[in-house]
Amino acid sequence: MQDHIAELLRTALTQVAAGPFPSLEQPDRIGIERTRDASHGDFASNVAMASAKSARANPRQIAEAIVAALPNSPQVEKVEIAGPGFINFFLTSDAATAVVGQVLDAGEAYGRAAAPSGRKVMVEYVSANPNGPLHVGHGRGAALGDCVANLLEAAGHSVGREYYVNDAGRQMDILAASIWVRYLELHQVTVAFPTGGYQGEYVREIARNLEQSHGDRFVHSGAAIVNGIGHDAPAGDKDAFVDALIAKMKTLLGEGFAIVHAAGLDSQLADIRDDLEGFGIVYDRWFSEASLVQDGAVEHALDRLKASGHTAERDGALWLKSSEMGDEKDRVLVRANGAYTYFATDIAYHLNKLERGFDTLVNVWGADHHGYIARMRAAIEALTGSDEALVVRLSQFVSLFRAGEKVGMSTRAGEFVTLRELRGEVGVDAARFFYVMRSSDQPLDFDLALATSQSNDNPVYYIQYAHARICSVLQQATDAGIHFDAMTGRAALARLTEPHETAVMGLLATFPERVEQAAAQYSPNIVANALRDVAEQFHSYYNAHRFLLPDDPELTQARLTLVVAVRQVLANGLGLLGVSAPESM
Repeated sequence: MQDHIAELLRTALTQVAAGPFPSLEQPDRIGIERTRDASHGDFASNVAMASAKSARANPRQIAEAIVAALPNSPQVEKVEIAGPGFINFFLTSDAATAVVGQVLDAGEAYGRAAAPSGRKVMVEYVSANPNGPLHVGHGRGAALGDCVANLLEAAGHSVGREYYVNDAGRQMDILAASIWVRYLELHQVTVAFPTGGYQGEYVREIARNLEQSHGDRFVHSGAAIVNGIGHDAPAGDKDAFVDALIAKMKTLLGEGFAIVHAAGLDSQLADIRDDLEGFGIVYDRWFSEASLVQDGAVEHALDRLKASGHTAERDGALWLKSSEMGDEKDRVLVRANGAYTYFATDIAYHLNKLERGFDTLVNVWGADHHGYIARMRAAIEALTGSDEALVVRLSQFVSLFRAGEKVGMSTRAGEFVTLRELRGEVGVDAARFFYVMRSSDQPLDFDLALATSQSNDNPVYYIQYAHARICSVLQQATDAGIHFDAMTGRAALARLTEPHETAVMGLLATFPERVEQAAAQYSPNIVANALRDVAEQFHSYYNAHRFLLPDDPELTQARLTLVVAVRQVLANGLGLLGVSAPESM
């Protein structure tokens, strides 16, 4: 409908420019919005005000000329001018009810783009270090990233989903050292546990599996071998202590270090993969950070940066001159000892995605990565001449509340609620919906009691109940011997004149626009809010009117047709959020 109104306005603008206002310039985009007040019509346009400067005339005079030049449309009942020059369009009743047929004709495709956009988008999300189970904070990024990918597909884009496995960094070495200490304990070799190590029960489990597979292979000659670990580290320096332990471990175990390292990595990746699949998330690819070094991708990226003139050598290290591109300071790419920084491998990963043909790179990062955005934008600009390809959505922190008490979390201390535990407690549907029902740039207080309640205050229950209620209505019709006839119902849609019916149909009509907006803004909470609006209007409609009217079969079929369309929209929206649409509750 907005496209139709825009075409009417363009035709009128052409005549206006050829007549009373010859200097008027056609705008690239005609602003058209749905009105919030029905007394102002169904749609409003500010095109007259937007054209005032080029036309060198009063906006209301331009609006009057535009309205006079508008072609007749069977879908527009009347047009009015309001305020300084808004043009308000009132639709015919047939145009208002047409959305029901559109929903039924499109089915699962309603709300999705009619044609591919030709745009190729990579969405990388979660990508948590595989040094422990996923916790509830990771869950928000998982739900956000997956829903964003769903929305981008709905917008017609070709979407790739990827998990970047940080398998080459210091954190994985710390996990390996933590496993080794627990492994030594199983063989009565006591080593002070590193302050910066990982202490969760999962570390002990990996150590037990390692012992079962390799016996005492990594113990060597006992306590004497590990004597003195960390003694040369400065007192109280936990990083120095754990680094000393890692260095000792690498020296003592040789190739065995890789086995312990792999035991931790493989165990945690398998756990993460299983956890995410249980959360409804499946990736197209799990991309290894280590492969970037092995395949020469990092050197390739560094060569590109050098060729662009955006690097400098200082103090024996290679730097990206990121301060020239909006970052607060320059960043090290290669340390003086020749080691790549994490930033260098991350740049190589982003270049790899661009060279695979992706036009837009969407990264869903935790809130603690806020300071990382500017340097990555600088790197993308250095590689391509523009940072427009990079989109970053930050997932703010999640505070979990149980019985009114905030639950603390610490990954290294092993004190956290895992995503798996959350799924078990509230279910996948509630977890996913609660994670995305608010904008990701806002901290989230996750109330477990609310998420499990069967009340109107629980938004996911409220929406799912609307879907189940419609299924119940249709079953009641069948039980009463009323056969739902969509053809008869569609022919009788003009009977739907109640304010509740008009309001419901209006919301159905806005659904594609809200999906499009959610995709453009990478904000699934827009769809969550749209579903709450539809559910609220449906429940009000249900409470105010009877749907099964034995004395008026035509109106019965019209109302059943409308609620079937509502059910379809609810199912489509819930599907975009990865939430089920139950037939009974």
